[in-house]
Amino acid sequence: MSTLPIILLPDPVLREVSIPVERVDDELRRFADAMLETMYDAPGIGLAAIQVGQPRRILVIDLSKEDEPNAPQVFINPEIVKCSDDVSQYEEGCLSIPDYYADVERPASITATYLDLDGTQREMTADGLLATCLQHEIDHLNGVLFIDHISRLKREMVVKKFRKLAKERAPTRMVG
Repeated sequence: MSTLPIILLPDPVLREVSIPVERVDDELRRFADAMLETMYDAPGIGLAAIQVGQPRRILVIDLSKEDEPNAPQVFINPEIVKCSDDVSQYEEGCLSIPDYYADVERPASITATYLDLDGTQREMTADGLLATCLQHEIDHLNGVLFIDHISRLKREMVVKKFRKLAKERAPTRMVG
């Protein structure tokens, strides 16, 4: 198994809306394993398929601590069906926006439906960090980034910084 390249801001792919997964099969399970390996290698606690260039509605999460065994979770076609009125605030970061963090306010608890790796329909109520992480990753599937939840001024500064970094990373072309 190998890791997948993570797409970085300002790549417009990150703004694409992902399409539902039609069938849960061995190819999808291998892809989920590759996503998990990529997430662990980064390292991160969540990753949406669009972040590795696949506009499919699948995401992976693992909130285990460093001294605990891995506890990977895979969510296929996840959908938030209920949000609490209570809100919580977490400092969020993103593998597609490396080394940038901001406080984001989101519903404190959610209920989500999804398919597991066997293709079985599931429902989960989550709060705390899991609720935040699920909302962050489901946002990715809808073309939304966590910086969309911060002030316009801060967001524009982040995008400008990452546009500049992308230009520096871009290979120069020789003429002649």
